[in-house]
Amino acid sequence: MRYLEEIKHLLDEIKITQGTKELSYDEGIVKLIQVMEATRQAHRQLFFAGNGGSAAIAEHMTADYLKNGHMRTVSLYDSPVLTCLGNDYGYEHVFSKQLDMMAERGDLLVAISSSGNSQNIINAIEVVKSLRGTVVTFTGFKPDNRARAMGDVNVYIPCEKYGMVESLHELILQQVVDEMQL
Repeated sequence: MRYLEEIKHLLDEIKITQGTKELSYDEGIVKLIQVMEATRQAHRQLFFAGNGGSAAIAEHMTADYLKNGHMRTVSLYDSPVLTCLGNDYGYEHVFSKQLDMMAERGDLLVAISSSGNSQNIINAIEVVKSLRGTVVTFTGFKPDNRARAMGDVNVYIPCEKYGMVESLHELILQQVVDEMQL
C-alpha cells in the first residue's frame, strides 16, 4: 500500500514546464496535446527515444500514437539497425544517427529518460533541435538533468526510483493520446 501512496503523492508533484514557465498539470496536458496535434496537422513525423524501460514505453507509444493518435510515428528500435549503428558509431549515437538520416525540419522528438542524462538521448535531442524540430522531454531523478534543460516542453517526475518515474511517464503519454481521440 505504501507504494501506491507514493505514486499518488508523485502525481501531485509532477512538474510540466514550457521553457522556464511552470504549467499546472491540466495546462501541461493541454500543451502536450497541442504539440501533438500541431505535429499531426503539419504532417510531420513523431519519434520516441528511450533506454531500458523507457525504450519499452517508447515502442508502446510509437504504436499507440500511430494507431490511436493518427500520427506519422517512426520506430527507432529495429534490432539490426540499433546493433549496426551501435557497433559502427557507438551506443551514444544509436538514435542520433537514425535521426540524422530520417528526421526533417519541424519533426517532433519525445525523449524519455529517467535520469535525463543518457548521452544517446542528449545526442538525439541535439539533432532534432538542429533541424528546428520540437523536443518534449520526460525525465525524473534530478531537476537539473541535461535533457530537461533542452526540451521545449518538459515533464519531470521528482523521484529517483526508476519504476515510479517510468510508470508515470507512461501514464501521462497514454493520457495524452487517449485525450487526442476524444
